[in-house]
Amino acid sequence: MSRDARWSALLELVGRHGRVDVEDAAKALDVSAATIRRDLDQLAEQQLLTRTRGGAVAHGVSYELALRHKAGRNAPEKQAIGRAVADLVAPGEVVGLTGGTTVTEVARSLAVRPDLADDGRAGQPALTVVTNALNIANELAIRPQFKLVVTGGVARPQSYELTGPLAAGVLGEITLDVAVLGVNAIDTGRGAYVHHEGEAGVNRLLARQAQRVVVAADSSKIGRRAFARVCDLSLVDFLVTDRGIDPEASARLTEAGVTVVAV
Repeated sequence: MSRDARWSALLELVGRHGRVDVEDAAKALDVSAATIRRDLDQLAEQQLLTRTRGGAVAHGVSYELALRHKAGRNAPEKQAIGRAVADLVAPGEVVGLTGGTTVTEVARSLAVRPDLADDGRAGQPALTVVTNALNIANELAIRPQFKLVVTGGVARPQSYELTGPLAAGVLGEITLDVAVLGVNAIDTGRGAYVHHEGEAGVNRLLARQAQRVVVAADSSKIGRRAFARVCDLSLVDFLVTDRGIDPEASARLTEAGVTVVAV
């Protein structure tokens, strides 16, 4: 198991139980106790948890797995989803991107698409990208073929997303051809969800401003529900996921009018 995979697993344990024990973690991850102690020390240095004698506890009152440590989970699936979503975007369109590891892969796939490398249309951008995600903005800012619009707002350190009335103020004044939403859960009856109500509000507004809405989510998120609902399934045109999606869940989503693309 790689270091990043161990760190993600340890942070998941802390997030689920509020604490982790060195010996229990060593058995669960099939590594030595010395390795776990070293991992916990390094995570504590990044202020992602607090070390205790014999283990670690969650850092602060609330806890959410940091974005950079989510990236290693289901990475091949997320990369395939990113490429498939990018293929749904036409040159010259205005694209809204939320935050999250899967949508980050969408942004990376758009950045390397050969037909978007040069707009060839008298100075018009190959794409206009609107995002509230600081990490995505950072990656796309060096792409001169893209017009990049970043919303205002207050940054959430867990997801690098800008939320609040400043973000809503910008999004309320623009229109999008397509909005790509990253979510934490998809309830096949009630719609798309995220963990934080502020992120849900910005994502909902992006969806309402778009002609097409694409949800990008690996199959582990389907059939689940999180704290804050983003939108009803009636607002979702496409779900792009991996082939691990349960056939029954896929059928229910199709019946709700969602085009399911499994890659």
